[in-house]
Amino acid sequence: MRVSYDTMVNEFIRVLRKRGFTEERAGLSAKLYADASRDGVYTHGLNRFPKFMISIDKGCVDIHADPVLTESFGFLERYNGQKGPGNLNAWSCMKRAISLAKEHTVGCVALSNTNHWMRLGNYGLMAAEENCIGILWTNTVPNMPPWGGREARLGNNPVVIAIPHGDVPVLVDVAMSMFSYGKLESYARSGKELPVDGGYNKDQKITRNAAEILETHQSVPIGYWKGSGLSLALDLIAATLAGGRTSRMVGELSVETELSQIFVAISLDALPDSERLLKNIDDTLNDMKTSMPVSADHPVYYPGENMMRTRKENMELGIPVDEEIWQKVLEM
Repeated sequence: MRVSYDTMVNEFIRVLRKRGFTEERAGLSAKLYADASRDGVYTHGLNRFPKFMISIDKGCVDIHADPVLTESFGFLERYNGQKGPGNLNAWSCMKRAISLAKEHTVGCVALSNTNHWMRLGNYGLMAAEENCIGILWTNTVPNMPPWGGREARLGNNPVVIAIPHGDVPVLVDVAMSMFSYGKLESYARSGKELPVDGGYNKDQKITRNAAEILETHQSVPIGYWKGSGLSLALDLIAATLAGGRTSRMVGELSVETELSQIFVAISLDALPDSERLLKNIDDTLNDMKTSMPVSADHPVYYPGENMMRTRKENMELGIPVDEEIWQKVLEM
């Protein structure tokens, strides 16, 4: 089943307005959710929307709150998210980081006390559209064991790196676990096996069964010990710069809230040789794509390239939806 982009946006707006969002804030939040599904990140678009409503109902999210500047250190600023909607807080902070980059070449916003920002690629694309490199990440509730451990002590702490490249920017959008929990839930609902090993089952055996991993919360870090180390470093840097909670401290709460996040923008417009640098990016991507593919049916793509193909298809044909989840939204 597919629904049009405009239909999805309007349904999200309808539900958010009933929850008390202003027209402007409902429109932006709805767009960010729909953009995620439009670009093929269904786990953090439509599929995540009902969970957002639950967070509001539980009081984890203050729908009227905006980030407040607490401290300024030149191109680095600290904000308190006041437990506002995660995607609206993130959009605001990425916008501010870009503004700082236009002024100082580099802009960094560190955000504490915020909520799940949904699809982080949205904010990386904001930077690329302004001819900025975007680097941003978040910590999460502990949901991944450190390498060699059994109990979840680390967050899977997703990170985005966005690099300008015309209409099709480079976009690396990854969690520190082999699969995000949204992706695991998607596989579990479909009953499909993961394409590669994703974690451990209750018998401590490596498995591709998403439901078994969701039961144990023992997902495998990307690169094993490397992903484990990166997760820890990202968590500590985010919490330190923001003056906020680490993943361990988030885990002390009853729900995933009061997160720490980092938004970095680097303006290429400020560099005297920006045209040459952009050409180097283009030449490098073209060279990478000349690599002989392992399978003729799967040519080599750079990160973000397939996203734009998916966006074009979904805007023309409609966005694929999980019918059960879509029906939930219609009934809200």
